[in-house]
Amino acid sequence: MMKTKAIVFDAYGTLFDVNSAAEKCKDKIGTKWEAFANFWRTTQLEYTWLRSLMKRHKNFWEVTEDSLDKSMRVFNINKSMKNELLNLYKILSPYPEVRGVLEHLKKKNFKLAILSNGNPDLLYKLVESNKLNNIFDDLFSIEEVKVYKPDSKVYEIPIKKYKVIANEITFLSANTWDVSGGGNFGYNSIWVNRSKSEFDILDYKPKNEISNLTQLLDIV
Repeated sequence: MMKTKAIVFDAYGTLFDVNSAAEKCKDKIGTKWEAFANFWRTTQLEYTWLRSLMKRHKNFWEVTEDSLDKSMRVFNINKSMKNELLNLYKILSPYPEVRGVLEHLKKKNFKLAILSNGNPDLLYKLVESNKLNNIFDDLFSIEEVKVYKPDSKVYEIPIKKYKVIANEITFLSANTWDVSGGGNFGYNSIWVNRSKSEFDILDYKPKNEISNLTQLLDIV
């Protein structure tokens, strides 16, 4: 393995808890809040993949809103909650260890970046609201190429910016399909297995698996 020159993180589900918006409304949504949150996330991802395949791009915020509309209908959630849920999605909570790990890596002078489906304004708001805006060197968005992960055009974005080869980038994602996309592209991909599940993507297995970001400090 070549020396890591940049550490690139997926945002949603890796650094930030995608269920935290619904969780903050669980008193209103009730016991179905977690099933609703998971359905919203799954629908959101399905919409990104379909739009990439059909070459009918919409930005991530529009996709997030479309997938929320469907999820609210399926779970019979009052339409009056839509704006509240969307506003909370803009300021998703980071996982507990994220800040400490990022600050430690920053002190070691790694290039640190996010590579995300999120559009630039959304990523900036997310990072700023969690006071992480001084940590990252770059917030890379798929809007540069107008296609969603796991298209290889997305994984090329940091390569072009940093003028490195693929395996000089350590890439972390909690999403198996994203880890596979980055790994097949040539990144040193690490699966952040937050749900302690089995890897379910055929023909690819990441070299490293961690349960939270703290374990990254033993690898890089």
